Amino acid sequence: MPSIFTKIITGEIPCYKIAEDDTFFAFLDINPNAKGHTLCIPKKEVNKIMDLDEETYMGLMAFSRKVGRAIEKVIDCKRVGITVIGLEVPHVHVHLIPLNSMKDATFQHKIALKKEDFLEIADKIRAKIE
Repeated sequence: MPSIFTKIITGEIPCYKIAEDDTFFAFLDINPNAKGHTLCIPKKEVNKIMDLDEETYMGLMAFSRKVGRAIEKVIDCKRVGITVIGLEVPHVHVHLIPLNSMKDATFQHKIALKKEDFLEIADKIRAKIE
């Protein structure tokens, strides 16, 4: 059965897409720790990051860096944190989280955004991707 992320990639489930290429996909987390919290995933469905082949792993990191640099240009934050946990969805995903304090990285403090907020943030980040 395809993961929820595979369904997002195929368009079965809508998302606030940030970036896409032949191998990777980035979209806003709908339950964000902070404004601009983005997920970067390989299109190939693999459960654990350490099970990715080296080329895909390195490619995912480069793709995530590109997206993270765009987030830094748009979201007022001290830095963009990177974390990979992978317990909730069995599909490798890199969290890019705008951080102003350690609290933003804990996954215990979520923020609520309206659809308009998500759309605006996604548009601004997309516009800064190089």
